[in-house]
Amino acid sequence: MQGLCYVRRERLPHLWCAGCGHGIVLGAVIRAMDRIGLDQDRAVAVSGIGCSSRAVGYLDMDALHTTHGRALAFATGIKLARPDLTVIVLAGDGDLAAIGGNHLIHAARRNIGITCVCFNNGIYGMTSGQYSPLTPTGARASTAPYGHLEREFDLCRVVQAAGASYVARSTTYHIHQTIEYVARALRHHGFAFVEVLSQCPTYFGRGNRMGDPVKMLQWYRERAVTLAQAQRMDPEELRGRVVIGEFHRDEGVPEYTRSYLDLVARLAAGGESR
Repeated sequence: MQGLCYVRRERLPHLWCAGCGHGIVLGAVIRAMDRIGLDQDRAVAVSGIGCSSRAVGYLDMDALHTTHGRALAFATGIKLARPDLTVIVLAGDGDLAAIGGNHLIHAARRNIGITCVCFNNGIYGMTSGQYSPLTPTGARASTAPYGHLEREFDLCRVVQAAGASYVARSTTYHIHQTIEYVARALRHHGFAFVEVLSQCPTYFGRGNRMGDPVKMLQWYRERAVTLAQAQRMDPEELRGRVVIGEFHRDEGVPEYTRSYLDLVARLAAGGESR
């Protein structure tokens, strides 16, 4: 496997359920690190709480396991204290879009130089399958036994509207695109967000009678449409589909820590008064 230098092999085998997509997402992140030649001695991985939060424990680099929903808040502090480091947040849909939603919006608004990978399995897997803000409408969960009534967030649109300068979405089936999007996110200088749909056969799949993990991967293959395809489809054709692709990339947006350091330098030089 490429990128073994980034893996704490003594921590294996991993703790995820059989067939869980999170190992595939972590594998994509590792391959992306290898692709860009990331210096792991100058990188920090941060997680909150949830199944996805286990991912940072398998990475051979400095890592921080934080409180529920606060991974981006901690990561913001790290980036401001050490702008020279590559800061990576690995978090789930419940962690990022629910209790951590406010931090996500404001990290995007600041365009702070953090790479955030959302492991979206559409459910709270660690706590036995409650619905999350990204659970599709109509899907069953332990807290929605008759089908989820709320509309799910389109988290990529939310983050882009808030100000993120790199936004992309992929799935565990579309692994080559996932690796490439994470690699581009790691090279990006502003806030970079990559959402990856990741199958949860134990709670989401079983509760929705979707079959085994292979069938869930096939479901991603059949349900996903590229951004170019989606632009040729009408709203009715898009109903129930997942649009994947690179939605936004703008290197021209000021990155927050650079703006902050510029201000500090100007004040230190005595060039500005209140």
